[in-house]
Amino acid sequence: MVEPALADRPTATPEVTFADYGERARAVLAPDVWDYVSGGGGAEVTLAANRVALDRVAVLPRVLRGRDTVDTGARLLGQSYALPVGVAPMAYQRLVHPDGEAGLAAAARAAGVPYVASTLSSTPIEQITATGAPVWFQLYWLRDRTLVRDLLDRVVAAGCRALVVTVDVPVLGRRPRDLRNAFRLPADVVAANLPYGRDTLAHAGVPGVSAIAAHTDASFDSALRWADLAWLREHVDLPLVVKGVLDPRDAIEAVRIGADAVVVSNHGGRQLDGAPASVTMLPEVVDAVGDGCQVLLDSGIRGGSDVLRALALGAAGVLVGRPLLWALAVGGRQGAQDALALLAAEVRDALTLAGCADPTAAAGLRTLGTG
Repeated sequence: MVEPALADRPTATPEVTFADYGERARAVLAPDVWDYVSGGGGAEVTLAANRVALDRVAVLPRVLRGRDTVDTGARLLGQSYALPVGVAPMAYQRLVHPDGEAGLAAAARAAGVPYVASTLSSTPIEQITATGAPVWFQLYWLRDRTLVRDLLDRVVAAGCRALVVTVDVPVLGRRPRDLRNAFRLPADVVAANLPYGRDTLAHAGVPGVSAIAAHTDASFDSALRWADLAWLREHVDLPLVVKGVLDPRDAIEAVRIGADAVVVSNHGGRQLDGAPASVTMLPEVVDAVGDGCQVLLDSGIRGGSDVLRALALGAAGVLVGRPLLWALAVGGRQGAQDALALLAAEVRDALTLAGCADPTAAAGLRTLGTG
């Protein structure tokens, strides 16, 4: 057989949507890791509802607005970023690629967006902030209050720009995929921000048991209350974000204790199955808080059109999760950087086609349906 000339040989098709990254990630990840990343709680009703609800939100574009350029920049928590987008907190990113959290944070730096580092990062917070990315730290409230205080001291010393407290995980949601797989962490992936000895449970394979669930249930304090967040507001001099709010009454309480932002989120469908899609509750939360704090949205965001939908419904911005893990799995730091560049192009296109000069203008758009 005659070898084709180099110019005639087919080249790999570049990823042009987040779905492309998902297909390729599934091909390269071990099946149990793919299930851990992609799965949800219970029967995964809420996981599916996030996507369905977003697709039901139609944005009514404006025309003949007479402008040549669109500014995609946004102010989140008093800081200017290139997009109304942040990288959502996700645990154990070295599960999908050796570049892990440092790679995804470096990609966020290149994109000019904030990176939210998880308490359960597989890279220490100091190494994440050393990438130069604008880092917000996501806190799970630990049973050991001394560990909480020590962790907060490290977060401040490392130069994190905000504290994001996740409030929808008193215990880890029951995730059947992980139970069937008896999912556990490999030996070289640890909760790098916690004392190493606490990872024993996360690495123990027991049939019918999720080792990660066993580890988090032993480590997290399910008795977290508003008074604890009020204590954080008083003692930590960083913008405070409350993540995992769906009920407008909880959003009002977050404003009362001095939160700078709330994230309307059902944890990507990974916690209470049967909870509403995040975007369904977004308008009510926006109305409830008024000018009291910023409102962000996560769960189900898959592209620039979703960012526009969130902005039109009153969000100041969104957090993007799984698609960036897919991109990290496919190409490490460069894959994540390419995916964020793709998202930036999609956001610019969506704003342009909707007749918006910038993200703030999207708040003036009409929407049909609310998810």
